[in-house]
Amino acid sequence: MKRIAIQGIEGSFHDIAAHQFFEGEEIQLICCNTFEDVFQALAEDPTIIGMAAIENTIAGSLLHNYELLREASVTIVGEHKLRIRHSIMCLPDDDWDSLTEVHSHPVALMQCRDFLARHATLKVVEAEDTAGAAAAISQSRQHGHAAICSHSAAPIYGMKILEYGIETNKHNFTRFLVFSAPARANLLRDIRQTDKASIVFSLPHEEGSLSQVLSILSFYKLNLTKIQSLPIIGREWEYLFYIDIQFNDYTRYTQGVDAIRPLTSGLKILGEYKHGKESI
Repeated sequence: MKRIAIQGIEGSFHDIAAHQFFEGEEIQLICCNTFEDVFQALAEDPTIIGMAAIENTIAGSLLHNYELLREASVTIVGEHKLRIRHSIMCLPDDDWDSLTEVHSHPVALMQCRDFLARHATLKVVEAEDTAGAAAAISQSRQHGHAAICSHSAAPIYGMKILEYGIETNKHNFTRFLVFSAPARANLLRDIRQTDKASIVFSLPHEEGSLSQVLSILSFYKLNLTKIQSLPIIGREWEYLFYIDIQFNDYTRYTQGVDAIRPLTSGLKILGEYKHGKESI
């Protein structure tokens, strides 16, 4: 059995992503309140596997999670892209005419803004977690309150779905990263299928420093699928660059990384893994 640490509770999108990524395997969820708690769980027990959202096609990157990945002693071993579908649900004996409030995570609320605009009489209340909003309403029997979350939460918490697929943009995906202690990485991935890597490095505050790196990666025919910069605290106008690279030749990839290493500072390979396909 694999033990998977996630942020959130049963019925959350992290729960769905974990079960889809490890489809057909027996897993035990370790539900954490925060992403910091997820990484702490791995620090305390290296046999635990972690899973955390890193970016959404609408809301953008989860910047703090980049920092947590860089600072932790973990290796990325996989990724999963989950189609995000939101539903609104309430207690079984409530209905549209009895609702006064709707609760959910701020990002979920933002992703359903057109739906909420059509129901402007509902008071919008931010919560720490999507499925957690449903659980709280169910446990406290909060009549008149609704939650926006995955439809998977409804049977878990005894809620009634009023409407399914209320997100504004139907091309709404979240990318999750799967990571483990470095010593266990090769047990969780097939190195022969590796075609993607995540790396991080800093560059001097000099003209053309980034373009030199990008030119070298292009020379080695490495496909840059993501680049994210974050400022280095205490070093004005210097940045950490988080880069995702996709490749079809592992040797050429390693040559490319070796070629840019002298131009960078503190280059770290966060993980090498197989790219994830979008779930439908």
